[in-house]
This record gives sequence, C-alpha cells and structure tokens, in this order.
Amino acid sequence: MLQNIRVVLVETSHTGNMGSAARAMKTMGLSNLYLVNPLVKPDSQAIALSAGASDVIGKATLVDTLDQAIEGCSLVVGTSARSRTLPWPMLEPRECGVRSVAEAKHAPVAIVFGRERVGLTNDELQKCHYHVAIPANPEYSSLNLAMAVQILAYEIRVAYLDSLLVEEPVHEDSPYPLADDLERFYQHLEQTLHQTGFIRQAHQGQVMNKLRRLFTRARPESQELNILRGILSSINKTRPEE
Repeated sequence: MLQNIRVVLVETSHTGNMGSAARAMKTMGLSNLYLVNPLVKPDSQAIALSAGASDVIGKATLVDTLDQAIEGCSLVVGTSARSRTLPWPMLEPRECGVRSVAEAKHAPVAIVFGRERVGLTNDELQKCHYHVAIPANPEYSSLNLAMAVQILAYEIRVAYLDSLLVEEPVHEDSPYPLADDLERFYQHLEQTLHQTGFIRQAHQGQVMNKLRRLFTRARPESQELNILRGILSSINKTRPEE
C-alpha cells in the first residue's frame, strides 16, 4: 500500500535535498519519488546524502510538469502555509497521514512539496484536494525540504501501522475521480462558461479559481463528476460553439 503514495518534489534546486528527502522517505517505508522539472539532476551528492537510500533516488521518476506527476492519483495534498489567495481545505499532518493511508489502499496518492525558497505557486496549490501545514513554532518556522518530508512521512508511517491493527473489509476501487479526470472537467467547465458568456475574458481566472475551490470542498465522486460532465455536454449541444 505504501507503494501507492508518491512524494513529489517540484523544481528542487539542490541535489542534496533530493538525497536527504529520499533518506527521510526510506526510513518510513516510502520509495515512490517524483521529481518535477528539477533545476539540477540527481548526482553524487544526492547519492551521498541519501545515506543508503540510493535506490529511491535511482528509481525516481523525472517529469516536466506537476500534472504528469499527479496523473492517476485520486488524492493530491500540497504542502503549504495558509493559502495566500483563496482559503483552501486544510489538513493537519496527522490527518494527512490518515487520509493518505486510507486512500492509498485503492488508488495512488501524491504528497507535493514545493521549491526550497518559494514553495508551490497558487496555480499548483489549486491542483490539490487539500493543503497541509506543519504547525511549527511561529517565531521560527523555518523547515528545510527534507525536514518537511520527514514529518509527513512519519505521520503516514504511524497511520499505516495503526491500520494494520484494524480488520477492514475489502475495498473496491476509489469512488473519487483521478486528478487528470478532474482537470479535464475543469477545462470542459471553463470552455462551456466561455461559450455561454458567463465568464468574461478579463475575469476568467477569478471565477475559475473560486469554482475550483467549490468543487474541491465538495469533492464529487466519479459518478457525480460524470453527471456534471453530462450536464456540460448537454449545454454544448444546445449552444453550439460559433
């Protein structure tokens, strides 16, 4: 089940941080590392600081975009301080661990970490179902990348060990849509709202950001998302694009 949990590092600028993050992952039983457009490729320093977790570095998946890294995931959690724009559903680290383990039993999960200096962009954060904030000392809240990975990996480990003590029924496939299915829905929604004239070009970002937040809070299941796509398709048929 832990193989179903991806640790995603976005545009990491120091190979040492990749190695230290890999070490933090392996100590907690995680091994599925994704590197999104790293500014430098893993090298000997990454191997050295992985301290025995070179296999995690060696098997890391390198992709160009965050969309590629979260493709196929039914749960995406972005690490962040409180949202800088729209408030977003937030998780505490412990709750993040519990939700990640529960979801990973039947579908891939992605825990996304941003750039060392500036974190994740607002657009990247809006691709996540939840944000997780580590409640560090407000007078000195400086956590490096590997520390943040270690804390969340520990919470996932604790939740995983707890789950072994509970006899649970066999789960079917996740009822929730995958991240790429949701992204296609948002594209369809935006195109339809342009077509009907609901969205004006000058304010399209504001409207779509708020709609993303709305559907993120509601978290529609796959069947519900299919209904929404069907509604949009019926609108497209009655108002053909000029």
